[in-house]
Amino acid sequence: MIYLDNAATTLKKPESVIRAVTEAMGALGNVSRGVHGASLAAARVVYQAREAAARMFGCPGPERVAFTCNVTEALNVAIEGIFAPMLEKGEPVHLVSTDLEHNSVLRPLYRLEERGAALSFAAADEKGRISYEKLESLIGPDTRGIVCTHASNLTGNLLDLVKIGEIARRHGLCLIVDAAQTAGVFPIDMVKMGIDVLCFTGHKSLMGPQGTGGLCVGEEVTIRPLKVGGSGVHSYDRRQPDSLPEALEAGTVNAHGIAGLLAGFSWIEETGMEKIRKREMELAIGFYEGLRRIPGITVYGDWETLPRAPIVTVNLEQMDAGELADLLWTDYEIAVRAGAHCAPRMHRALGTDRSGAVRFSFSVFNTEEEAAAAVRALREIAGQR
Repeated sequence: MIYLDNAATTLKKPESVIRAVTEAMGALGNVSRGVHGASLAAARVVYQAREAAARMFGCPGPERVAFTCNVTEALNVAIEGIFAPMLEKGEPVHLVSTDLEHNSVLRPLYRLEERGAALSFAAADEKGRISYEKLESLIGPDTRGIVCTHASNLTGNLLDLVKIGEIARRHGLCLIVDAAQTAGVFPIDMVKMGIDVLCFTGHKSLMGPQGTGGLCVGEEVTIRPLKVGGSGVHSYDRRQPDSLPEALEAGTVNAHGIAGLLAGFSWIEETGMEKIRKREMELAIGFYEGLRRIPGITVYGDWETLPRAPIVTVNLEQMDAGELADLLWTDYEIAVRAGAHCAPRMHRALGTDRSGAVRFSFSVFNTEEEAAAAVRALREIAGQR
């Protein structure tokens, strides 16, 4: 199998990640639920993972890293926990986002809209780009925050977080960032970029297991817990503890998965993020150059601007996206993603909301031979139409 669906999840993991999860299953107890060796071992691993995340993302401190089961949960925790209390107090709440967003951002925003929040979206052009000037023009007296992705999961286009952070600071707004497609590959510094809450997932470029993710919370940010329950501390209190990370981590933490995530952080640090990013982009650009001259192929996104995520999304003229993906799998054993990619506004901007599109996404573990085989497959399919 040639696996080119890494934007959905990285299938190939470092051996150290697999080993860490396997060993954790037989060694780690429940964090903060005992003073015996197994519980303390779990606490050490989880704390080391907090330190690794804080180090990688420029978070003010490891205690401000809270783990979740994925980036979707992290975004729900942040969006609901910051802005819903404002609405409940009767405060006007206006939020700015973009057309690049995944449903993990859009649906929590739409749910707030149902309760009275106002939303504005920076429109994307036919290549999936936005104007930062127009984004800033959407800000008004009731605007409370900007919620945006770092990279489109459909086109691979990056948003300039430095510019958006400057806009947010200039207007005193809370900036929440979805780093699902960039965490582990692109440098992120919350303090330098002006990010108030960074949400990440473990199972993509961080090379961790599914069921891991989290959010890094800036020093001036207060988030009302989405869930309440056991924390291992302050057990006689009726309310969830206010201190981080316990405030946002009700219930048993996934120590086994976080052990794998810690190994993923370590592998990235040892390998070098720049080296990983360069390799993935070489594969994506080589693939793009090989297919863009195939008759009938349309490639989406902005390929004039770098850096970008290693995602190449296409359609083949007069062929349904789902049919193309099926042919790639059944005839060539090439795994890709077809459809709407949970990105409805981006598809509308690209004009692919009816047809969908086929996404190829690369990992550092892919090869030039695999990219070339995918180009040959597309050329053969195009020639058989």
